[in-house]
Amino acid sequence: MLHIMSTTVESSSERSADEVNEEIRALWLRSGGTLSVEQREEYRRLVLEWAAAAPQSVPAA
Repeated sequence: MLHIMSTTVESSSERSADEVNEEIRALWLRSGGTLSVEQREEYRRLVLEWAAAAPQSVPAA
């Protein structure tokens, strides 16, 4: 069975960047360091979610 995952970041996500980072770490641990095609798509989605949740730094003037 083929599972198609959304590649868009859900704007309704309430997870913090730290929570998403933990899921990314768990994905890498489960994969043993080599991601399958499906895992790469999940990783890409998680990185986009993490970036959206991460606080934006303001450059010093």
